[in-house]
Amino acid sequence: MLTWVTPFDVCCFLDNQGYPSTSSFDYILAAGAIDSCTASAGAAFPKLRTWAADRNDWVFGHFGFELAAETENIPQGSSADEIGFPDLFFFIPEIVIVAQKDQVRIGSFHPGPDQIHEAIIHTVPTEPDRLPIPVFTPRFTRDEYLSTVTDLRRHILRGDCYEINFCMEFFARSVFPDPLATWWALSGASPNPFSAWYRVNDRSLFCASPERFLQKKGNTLLSQPIKGTAPRVPSDPAADRLQSQSLYHSRKDRAENVMVVDLVRNDLSKICIPGTVRVTELYGIYAFPQVYQMISTVAGEIKPNVDWTDAVKATFPMGSMTGAPKNSVLRLIRRYERSRRGLFSGAVGYIDPAGDFDFNVVIRSLLYNGEKGYLSYQVGSGITWYSDPAAEYEECLLKAEGIRKAFTSPPPG
Repeated sequence: MLTWVTPFDVCCFLDNQGYPSTSSFDYILAAGAIDSCTASAGAAFPKLRTWAADRNDWVFGHFGFELAAETENIPQGSSADEIGFPDLFFFIPEIVIVAQKDQVRIGSFHPGPDQIHEAIIHTVPTEPDRLPIPVFTPRFTRDEYLSTVTDLRRHILRGDCYEINFCMEFFARSVFPDPLATWWALSGASPNPFSAWYRVNDRSLFCASPERFLQKKGNTLLSQPIKGTAPRVPSDPAADRLQSQSLYHSRKDRAENVMVVDLVRNDLSKICIPGTVRVTELYGIYAFPQVYQMISTVAGEIKPNVDWTDAVKATFPMGSMTGAPKNSVLRLIRRYERSRRGLFSGAVGYIDPAGDFDFNVVIRSLLYNGEKGYLSYQVGSGITWYSDPAAEYEECLLKAEGIRKAFTSPPPG
C-alpha cells in the first residue's frame, strides 16, 4: 500500500504501530489533495478557520512550531529553516483509507474504492534497502550545549522562567535517501503510537512520536504531555524494571511533569467549560522501544460553539515543547536555539467528518528537504534549576537513539 502511495505529491500516513489503546484505528492513509490551505504565521488560524468552515470532510495536515509567533505574539525567529515546510498546511484528500480491527474502509472522490483496492493489491511492493549512513553535524558542540544550559539555568535563577525545553539540531547535506526506505527503517527501529509518514511535495516527515498533543472526541478534549525520560535495558529485565521505578520516583522528573500539567490545565481552561478540566492520570510510566516516558493526561469538556481551530490555537504550541511560563520561554528559545524548529515541535494529524480530531507532537523525527538533499533531526530536554547540563546532553542523545538505529539496523524482512 505504501509503495502504491509514493507517486502522490501530498500524503499522510498515521500509524499507531500496534498500540491499540491510543486510537480507534490501526492506521489512516490520506492520498492526494483536492483542496488545501497554506498559511504563514500572522493570520494563519483565521485563514484556516474560514477555509475549513464549510468543508465537512476528512482534513489532514500540520501546525508548525513557528505559529508560536501568532499564538503567543512573539517575534519571528531569525534562524534558518532549511527543511521549509509551510507554517500551516491542511488538505482534503482525494483518497482516504482507514484500517480498524478486521476491516479496511476506502473513501474517494475518484476513482472508485473498488478501483483503488485493485490498484493497491496489484502494486508490487518495494523491497526496503539498508539506508546509507549520513554524517550528521550538530548545531552545538557538546561544550557549547553545556554552556548554553548553564546560561538557561541563570535565567531560571533570576525568575525569567521555571522550566524551558531547549532543543538542538543535527543535520546532513547532499543526502538523498529513498523516502519509503526511510519510513520503514525508522518505524521498524522505533515503533511508536503516534507515528507518521507525511509529505507535502518535496518536503517529508518521518515521525516516531510517542506523544499526543490534543484530541477531541465528542465534547471531550484530551492532552497527554510527556516530561520525564529514562533508558530501557531490554537485555536485563531486573535493571529495566528498576529504570521504570526510578523514573516514577524521580523528584526532578515529577517537578518537570507537574509544571507542564499545570500549563496544559491553564490552556484547556480557556476553551473548556469551567470546572471540567481535570488530571485523569499523573506520572504515568509508559514503555517504548528505547525509553520509558512519564506521561500525564489532562481532559476537559469543550465549551459549546468553540471551533476546532480555536481549540488548537488556545493550546499551541504544546507546553511539553516550550516550558513555563510559555511566552517567556518562547522568547528564550528564539534567543538561544540555533535552528528554527519548523515542523519539529509542531503537530500532525486529522479532523474527521464528525468534527473530532487527533494531533501528535512531532518529536523523534527525521525531516527531509528532497530538493536540497537536506536531512535533519532535532532533540531536546526540559531544563530546570536542578538540571545537570551533562545529564541533559545525554538525555538528548538517548532520544535520538531510535533515529540512529534506523540507519544501522538491517532493513525489515
